[in-house]
Amino acid sequence: MRFASLGSGSRGNATLVEAGPTIIMVDCGFSIAETERRLARLHTLAADISAILVTHEHSDHVSGVARFARRHSIPVWCTAGTLAACTKPGLDEVHIIDGRDAFSIGDLGITPVTVPHDAREPVQFVFSDGGSRFGLLTDTGSITPHILKLFDACAALMLECNHDRRMLEDSAYPATLKARVGGPLGHLSNAQAAEFLRELDQSRLQYVAAAHLSEKNNTPALAQAALADAAGCELDWIAVVDQEQGLNWCALA
Repeated sequence: MRFASLGSGSRGNATLVEAGPTIIMVDCGFSIAETERRLARLHTLAADISAILVTHEHSDHVSGVARFARRHSIPVWCTAGTLAACTKPGLDEVHIIDGRDAFSIGDLGITPVTVPHDAREPVQFVFSDGGSRFGLLTDTGSITPHILKLFDACAALMLECNHDRRMLEDSAYPATLKARVGGPLGHLSNAQAAEFLRELDQSRLQYVAAAHLSEKNNTPALAQAALADAAGCELDWIAVVDQEQGLNWCALA
C-alpha cells in the first residue's frame, strides 16, 4: 500500500491511496484540469482511479468531485448527510457510507471514522491492505475515544495540523471565525495533533505527515516541531503536505 496527496489546505484537498490495482481518491477540491495536472505529477491517470471517497461537503474538499467523477465515470462514496448537503451533486453513481460500518473497494479495506466537525455527517478514514494501515484525519475539531481507538497502531498517519494556537489568537480573523476554527467542531491545532499522536501506539509507524495547514495561522516548521516532539523523532522525519506541491507517493513496507 502507498499514499500521496495532490494538495492539502483551504484552497483544495485530495489524497490518493493505492493497493494493487486499486487507487482511491479521497476528496477532490480542485478543477478537472488542475486535478489531472496534479495526478500527472504523481504519474497517475484519471482512468486509474477506482473510486472517490468524500469526507464532507465543504468546498475545499468537494468542489471538484462531481465534475471529475462525471468526466471520468468514477463512482463516488459518501455519507447520506454529505450527499444531502451537496446541492445538485449531479453524480452518476453514488454509494452511501454508514459511518459505523467498514467496507471494501477492490484491494482496500476502508473503515470510516465519524468525527466532530461543522458539517452534516463528516467522516475520515483508515485504510488497510490486509497488512498495513494508513489513517487519514483532517477537518476534526477534537479527538474522541472513538477516533483514538480506530487510529491506533497505524503504519502511516496523515494528521491535520491546521493552526498554531498563538498565531490564531493573534490573527486578524474575526472573533467568530477564531472560535469556529479553534472550537470543538473546527480544526485540530498543532498541539492537539501532537497530543493525539502521543496517545497512539506508534510501534508500527513508518510515516507521519502534517496536513491541512493554515497558510495564515501556521508554518510547516511549527507543525513539524509539534509532531516530532510527540513522535520522539528528528524534524525532517515528519513530512508536510503542501497546498501546491502535495506529497509524493509514500510506500509502506
